[in-house]
This record gives sequence, structure tokens and C-alpha cells, in this order.
Amino acid sequence: MEKRQENLEDKIVKRLAENHLSIAAAESCTGGLVAATLINVPGASDVLEESYITYSDAVKHKVLGVSEETLQKHTAVSKEVAEEMVRGVTKVAGTNVGISVTGIAGPGGGSEKFPVGLVYIGYKINDFVKVMRYVFSGDRSEVRMHAVETALQELDDLLIKEGF
Repeated sequence: MEKRQENLEDKIVKRLAENHLSIAAAESCTGGLVAATLINVPGASDVLEESYITYSDAVKHKVLGVSEETLQKHTAVSKEVAEEMVRGVTKVAGTNVGISVTGIAGPGGGSEKFPVGLVYIGYKINDFVKVMRYVFSGDRSEVRMHAVETALQELDDLLIKEGF
């Protein structure tokens, strides 16, 4: 049997396990692809506690505690919502690491202020919280895959930066 080549998700799962960290995800435009990518790794069940697809504003509010005021004032595709999502998912799941993704994958729904491909990704590692804004190009599938790849790469970089 051929040995699996270690990739980014393998490194993340290994790093989380070695440091006794657990992770939860809250995803909108990626529809669970971040969690699904982590689940590709044998042993992911040791670190991935929960994952939520919070596609609607109502579910972002009900499950993650994103405030209705924030959703109305900033829209679901905003830095503020991504931050409340990542804070909410770690609180609900009881994890020390969280990741959130919200964006416009297209092909419709974009505007000049909110272009198709606009994605906010939130990261939480213990008390450290960071939200990044990205604008990806491509069709719906490509935007979603760029978001997943970027989310995992930045998460890995941040874990290293935070000493894990």
C-alpha cells in the first residue's frame, strides 16, 4: 500500500493533535468544504469537534449568535460577521481554534461594493482573533476552492506564528 503524501490538511491536523487543540468551523459560501478537507485526514476526528454550514442569516444568528444588528448593519459578507461567526463557533463547540468563511461565490449576488469572489475568513486561536478579506477570481466552484485553500494555508501560518 502506497503511503499518502502529507499535504496542508495533514500538517494542520497533526499540529492541532500534537498541541492538544481542537477546531470547529462555521462556513457559508464554502458549504462545509473546509471541514470536509480536514476530514480527509485520518485522525481528524481527534481534533475536529464540530462544523456548521450557516448559509442563511437566520442560522448565523440562531446557531452562532451573530447579532441581528451586525447582520443588518454590515451584511452577512463582512469582516464583522466573519468575526462574530468565528467567536460563536468556538464558543458553541468549546474549541480553542475556529475558522469561519462568508462570501459571495457567484455567479450572481455581486455588486460594485460587494464583488463576486469577495470572501471574509475569520480565524481564532485561543484569544487571538484575525479576519482577512480576499477577492478571488473564477467561477463559483473556483471561488469556493480558492477560499478553502487560502483558509487552510492562513490557518497553518497562524498556528505556527502563535507557537503551535
